[in-house]
Amino acid sequence: MVIAGVSLLAWVWLVAGQGGFWRTDVRLPARAPLERWPSVAVVVPARDEAGVLGTSLPSLLAQDYPGHAEIFLVDDGSTDGTGELARALAERHGGLPLTVTSPGEPPAGWTGKLWAVRHGIALAGERTGAEFLLLTDADIAHEPDSLRELAAAAVSADLDMVSLMARLRVETGWERLIVPAFVYFFAQLYPFRWINRAGSRTAAAAGGCVLIRASAVAAAGVPDSIRQSVIDDVALARAVKRSGGRIWLGLAERVDSVRPYPDLGELWRMVSRSAYAQLRHNPAVLLGTVLGLALIYLVPPVAAVGGAVAGAWPLCALGFAAWAVMTASYLPMLRYYGQRWWLAPTLPYTAALYLLMTVDSAVEHYRGRGAAWKGRTYARPDASL
Repeated sequence: MVIAGVSLLAWVWLVAGQGGFWRTDVRLPARAPLERWPSVAVVVPARDEAGVLGTSLPSLLAQDYPGHAEIFLVDDGSTDGTGELARALAERHGGLPLTVTSPGEPPAGWTGKLWAVRHGIALAGERTGAEFLLLTDADIAHEPDSLRELAAAAVSADLDMVSLMARLRVETGWERLIVPAFVYFFAQLYPFRWINRAGSRTAAAAGGCVLIRASAVAAAGVPDSIRQSVIDDVALARAVKRSGGRIWLGLAERVDSVRPYPDLGELWRMVSRSAYAQLRHNPAVLLGTVLGLALIYLVPPVAAVGGAVAGAWPLCALGFAAWAVMTASYLPMLRYYGQRWWLAPTLPYTAALYLLMTVDSAVEHYRGRGAAWKGRTYARPDASL
């Protein structure tokens, strides 16, 4: 009874006091047509992305942007012809100028993506001196007005960094079960309203779509200052906010991920590769996280069903009430993703999967296979670097 009661109180507190994390109405700030459009360099780090580039890159080439914009695709040691495909797509589709370059293997102390981003930013600075940088992943597709809307929002609201959580693909059964919950959990951990509030210490971004002022990049010393970060988007946001920059994060309407996650294994790897890094590779934090997830997500259905079976109706009522609050808080995210309402009560099952993914992430770390992605494995960050 006590544990079930604590779980219910936790849910009441989360819904009422955790920055309205469950709401899905945080969209681009008010914006107006600009008298002068800033120049933008689009930097796309890409490693073995031939499978998705045919959809994503044409959407960047086709950007309807009134100012000057160029694309710099950084081929990070691909073995599937990513660079050659990018050049062929540019010849076929035309549009914004495209430069394909390669930085070579990352030196010790750098993640591959951030080394590629560093190379792209440096090259863009030499070639264009752009006022803004759009950092976008190779699996992200943009509607033709995406860049224009991002730039208008950044300038109109005087923001140093604007980031959109791209709408992830939800076509397979596993994607429907896992993906909306991924964004829901992220927003619970980093409430968008807290991130966007001036003076708030909460900072996060969505690495698939980040528009940032070149001056903010220089002021924050990025990506050099975050060169070891596996969760680079959150690290970037923190660095910019620490340096005095104004940041904003919201849900996308015109930006989509085209990367498929057809089975549970692919989704599992997506989460587990960085879950333990999110916990700072700390066993005590891992234990607290496991216990917290169990209390918040697993206790309600266990209490509701177990109480009903045992005839312990007060216990059943407490569990059912917590489960109902949880379910109601998940419905807006399911609607955002166009999913059926009946998926909401399955959130405890999805949370159990995330719990196991987090534990697996820690196990893989101690086996020396932590943060493995596309043929590279990253050790725990070295504080001396």
